[in-house]
Order: sequence, then structure tokens, then C-alpha cells
Amino acid sequence: MLCRVALPLYALREETIVSGIDYSQYEKFDFNRISAFNMSTGHKERSYHPHWHSYGEIILVGPGNTNIFKVNQNTYQLEEGDFVLAWPMEIHAIVDADREKSLVIQFSSTFMNSLLDLQRIMHFYRNLHVISRNAHPALSEKLRAAAYRMKDIFYSGEVNWELRCCMLLMEFILSLDEHRDELVPELRQLVQDRYADDVMRRMIMVTDYIKNNLMADDLSQGAMAKMAGISKDYFSRIFKNVTGMNYSRWLNMIRLEKAIELLAQDGMSLTEVAMLSGFQSIPSFNRVFHEEKGMAPGEYRDLFSEERP
Repeated sequence: MLCRVALPLYALREETIVSGIDYSQYEKFDFNRISAFNMSTGHKERSYHPHWHSYGEIILVGPGNTNIFKVNQNTYQLEEGDFVLAWPMEIHAIVDADREKSLVIQFSSTFMNSLLDLQRIMHFYRNLHVISRNAHPALSEKLRAAAYRMKDIFYSGEVNWELRCCMLLMEFILSLDEHRDELVPELRQLVQDRYADDVMRRMIMVTDYIKNNLMADDLSQGAMAKMAGISKDYFSRIFKNVTGMNYSRWLNMIRLEKAIELLAQDGMSLTEVAMLSGFQSIPSFNRVFHEEKGMAPGEYRDLFSEERP
């Protein structure tokens, strides 16, 4: 089926054959250092092939008339000073851009999940992938200043560099939320309710429970609403606003994350992977995996094996 993707004004319009995506070209990468924060710059090559990873990535676009990036199925033509946001597990690529003077910031998803407010903000802005300097000059200047301060500290080698960089990263993320009103239209959704901290803590408690108990007998939305101490309808509305997706799809995504982790382990059958990830049957596991990843679980395992040294 041919599908036209509606893009922001500063993005290129692109036609994609959704059912025919060749995921074999995508590669998975992990941190090359044991750290919550990483940074790179100075790469001579102008492109970097499609890939995904469990950590998030922020790119401060460098100079030049051609700076083309891709996140998921959207392609963006950007300018110097714009930002690209690739959240954890999102496929992204540098199609043609100045990588020598651009700045790449990478952050651990574990770090982002360590604080309630960071989780809330990351969930809220999960559909935001570009911050245009022209559209948001004040915000872009704040973010650029924070990024270059991170760079100075990262390459200085000073004591406590990681802690200092993470503090600036939190300042970066907080700046997004301080400019929420001007960013909401780009998220293509209504202004979200501001839920009380107590309600948000209950939601985080429930999602943490799910992540740690994927084989539990009852993970239905009704059961989780009861655990949170709120009505099923209210739970559903909060959940959609906070995560950007309905409960059923979110649960499948969490199960897939676990399945992907298990598929990387030697000696575990696909049946065991499906069971330990909380899927009720192999057909259900195969269907959800293919819908989200564009390939069967066995094909993903084969690709992972080929990439392994």
C-alpha cells in the first residue's frame, strides 16, 4: 500500500511503501563506553546508514546548504543550528550532512528512566524529532548553549565530567518543557492535562510493575487501573496522553523490547523467548514482531548473529 506521510513544513515530503521496508539494511548499535552520556564530532563522512539503538541521540546540525536527516519514515532538510531528536529504539540515519562540525549527543535510556519528570517529558515529546532554529529561536539558543557547554566539559577530561554533562542534559530536556506551549502544535495533539505528581507516580509504579512482571497472569488495562487506584477510563486517557499510544500497543512494545533482549542470547528457543516476554502464543509473537519490526523474530536473530563479532 502506498502511503503519503504528512510532514512538518521544514521536512521533505516522501512516499514510502510501508509493507515493503527492507529492514535488513538497518543495524543495531549499543554504547561503546560504560556511561550514561556520550558525545562525538569531527566525522569526515557525510552520511551514516539507518540504524537504531537503546539509547537516545541528539544532533546539533552543522553548517552547509545540504543537511538531510531521517527519523523513522520522515526525511528532514535542515539548517545549521537546528536539532534532530532520535529517541531510544527509533530508526534514524544521516542521509547527507556535514558530520565534521555537527555535534552528536547520546544518552542512556536508563538515565532518562531514573527520574519521574524525565520519563514524563520524554514520553510527551516522543513524536518531536526536529527543533527548527527559525521556528523556535529562543529555545534553539538555549539548547545550543547547553550543547556546547556539554562539549567543553566532555572533552576537557576534568573530574566529574559525566555528572556535569548529565546535569546539562537535564537542563536541555527541561528547556523543552519550558517551551511546551510553542511545541505542542508540532506534536499534532491537543494540550495535555497536567496531572498531579501522585497520579504520575502511580502510573510509573504500574509501568515498572509491568516491565518486571511480563509473565503475570493479568496485565489487562482494567487490572492495571485497579492497581493504580483509578478508574479504567481515566487510566486509559492518562496513559494515552503520557505515552502517546494506547495501552495495548505500549504493552506489546514493552514485550518486544524484552524479546529483542532475549533474542540476543544463545541457546534460547523462539518459544521460550515468546513465553518469557509475555506473549500468549507463537502466532501472536510473530504477528506483533513483524508489525513493529518488519521481519520475523528468527530473521532478526539471524541479523544479530551476523553482526556479532
